[in-house]
Amino acid sequence: MSYLNVTNVSHTFGGRQILENVSFKLLRGEHVGLVGANGEGKSTFLNIVTGHLLPDGGKVEWPGRVTVGYLDQQSTLEAGKTIREVLRTAFNDMYEAEKQMLELYDKMAEAAPEEIDKMMNTVGEIQTELEHSGFYSLDTKIEEVANGLGLGSIGLDRDVSKLSGGQRSKVLLTKLLLQNSSILLLDEPTNYLDVEHIEWLTRFLQNYEHAFILISHDIAFLNQVVNVIYHLENCELTRYTGNYDKFQEMYAIYKAQRESAYERQQQEIAKLEDFVARNKARVATTNMAKSRQRKLDKMEIIEKPREKLKPTFKFTEARTPSRFIVEAKNLVLGYDTPLTRPVSFNLERGQKIALRGVNGLGKTTLLKTILGLIPPVSGSVELGEFLEPGYFEQEERTKNENTALEDVWNEYPGLTNYEVRAALAGCGLTNEHITSKVFVLSGGEAAKVRLCKLMLRDINWLVLDEPTNHLDVDAKEELKRALISFKGSILLVSHEPEFYEDWVTSVWNIEDWTTKII
Repeated sequence: MSYLNVTNVSHTFGGRQILENVSFKLLRGEHVGLVGANGEGKSTFLNIVTGHLLPDGGKVEWPGRVTVGYLDQQSTLEAGKTIREVLRTAFNDMYEAEKQMLELYDKMAEAAPEEIDKMMNTVGEIQTELEHSGFYSLDTKIEEVANGLGLGSIGLDRDVSKLSGGQRSKVLLTKLLLQNSSILLLDEPTNYLDVEHIEWLTRFLQNYEHAFILISHDIAFLNQVVNVIYHLENCELTRYTGNYDKFQEMYAIYKAQRESAYERQQQEIAKLEDFVARNKARVATTNMAKSRQRKLDKMEIIEKPREKLKPTFKFTEARTPSRFIVEAKNLVLGYDTPLTRPVSFNLERGQKIALRGVNGLGKTTLLKTILGLIPPVSGSVELGEFLEPGYFEQEERTKNENTALEDVWNEYPGLTNYEVRAALAGCGLTNEHITSKVFVLSGGEAAKVRLCKLMLRDINWLVLDEPTNHLDVDAKEELKRALISFKGSILLVSHEPEFYEDWVTSVWNIEDWTTKII
């Protein structure tokens, strides 16, 4: 059974060709990984599929009773609601049915006997449907999934406006999984998830009986949950059976075959053109030359395989700072209420520290407190001398109307146009990306722009908050290499242990500092 049919879809976005005559079919039981480099159009494709964007051409067809659950990178929550209230909205149709049933009971008190019989039949049908759907055990189901993704420890009665970015993402994901849709559309669901909750999500998706389409740059996660890969490259979509590792094997073969076919055709074209040039003027051979020319004219030209632009990251090191980068004494983190007990610690020159711990315990708060962006609840932070920090935030908070070129140039007006373009190109951005507004760029492309701005400064201390979110595989590997070679100090928050565990000097578990019950 086909859940989704996409036929000859083409689309441009922000002046860039994203999709061209793309066709796609999703079958029951298919667990699809949608992969491709940053900016190839993966999120745009999902937006078209869900109807959030209209394609320039082609059609998207959903069979009649298919239900769709969509988690995108930009979803928001309504302030003033508790986590439990938000999660209950996954079952709005059931609560509406219950409301209708209760209203019918109220009307029975004043209804005529014949109307009561009709009402009782309707009430009986609603009751049966609610029981069959598990309506009377919804709270148990909500708590089960919420606990699996770590929301139980936060408290389901907490106002969603008081949650961290990672916690809000968990709420949205939990709501989506509770809906039990025929198709799940998941855009980077592991961003902001802790290791143990990624494991829970892995088991959930492995056992998901319906179909899903997943965008993720977490290779280990992809390998465990998908059985089909669709690769988006150069505006085209190609299907591969198997997990991500199998796709890489098949793609390497396909790429080699394409390069070989291109080379063979170029040799043939050169021979034909040479024959035509040497023989078209001679009477005896002019017909043979014309025959070769017709063959050339009819030939379907194989395009030269385009090399993917790979980023090169390098952080410029400032002068050597004092021995102690940070000295914290009896530091209590928090906003309205304390998130941690009093803690004292030192960060020394040359140390590379990774912070781990479940979301909401204060990892981002710690970074901002150390940098002086927010005050601590109590205690003190003393920074060393000659510090030149570079701070990478998780996300940009405002809609950036500047082009990537303007965004960098505004921060570094002393650079020439050529120098700014060269810096952005070095980060793996094409001319199309450089001249596009930042808000139309993909999450990974926007992250590269922000990394570019960091690399144009002299830095001796890097403070990085989830820098791998949205980055594709090549960019992650290059960032890891750049951080290893960086001679300064690093304070890193990341939910990907495989990214940092083989090069950091130590890992601080912020769960040891918290006042909360985990």
